[in-house]
Amino acid sequence: MQQSIKKYSLLIALTAFAACTKVIDINLNDAAPQLVIQGNVTNQAGITTVSISKSVNYSQDNVFPTVSGAVVTIKDSTTGITTPLAEITPGIYQTATIVGTPGHIYLLNVLVNGATYKASSTMPSPVTLDSITFQVNSGFGQTLINPMPNFQDPAGINNNYQFIQTINSKITKKIFVFDDRLSDGRYISRQLFNDSAYIQPKDTVQLEMRCIDKNVYEYFKQLSGLDPTNGQPTAPTNPVSNISGGVLGYFSAQTTQKKKAIVP
Repeated sequence: MQQSIKKYSLLIALTAFAACTKVIDINLNDAAPQLVIQGNVTNQAGITTVSISKSVNYSQDNVFPTVSGAVVTIKDSTTGITTPLAEITPGIYQTATIVGTPGHIYLLNVLVNGATYKASSTMPSPVTLDSITFQVNSGFGQTLINPMPNFQDPAGINNNYQFIQTINSKITKKIFVFDDRLSDGRYISRQLFNDSAYIQPKDTVQLEMRCIDKNVYEYFKQLSGLDPTNGQPTAPTNPVSNISGGVLGYFSAQTTQKKKAIVP
């Protein structure tokens, strides 16, 4: 059903929740607050976090109400091990005991206010990020420097990639995702275009490369189409979550690795 279009800010976590969060303005339908669930499982030792909050309307302050008292578990369906997450601070549920295994399927279960929300995500096999180089583009009176991750895409496998870019310790407010539909089995050196985050010589750039499953890729692809820093936004609509029950957000089992490079 089409409704009048309004703006509100939705909290989108692009890295581990303890590291960074991102607020972007998205054109979405003017609607009552919705539950927002966001969580990641990675193949690295550390803290696994699920955050639960509520969206706010465009007319409200940019403060996202947290949701306490939920029962949150993550199950490795391959091993059958279920891990409960403890509420560390209001709306933030964590555990330090999960280290994800590529090929395993992880199931998120959230019970809150008498309703149950579920999600499934399969952790892909990791792809090695070899190096970061830079492409200099000149035109229209300005020079743009874009980083390029360099890596070998495995042949015959559907691979989906997300990159988190940090410039001089500041995470870029931009979504970088692509798949290997046109580059299966090739060596990839692909520019990450920075329309508004300008990189200068001698800057230190870090890229975190995440291998994500298809559903999570589609979520961030749709989200990137709503982000004005990624060019002309597409028609406003909520990104399709891989979490059941009509909530916003996502649950991702992903591999991760980081590399840094200094711009020449």
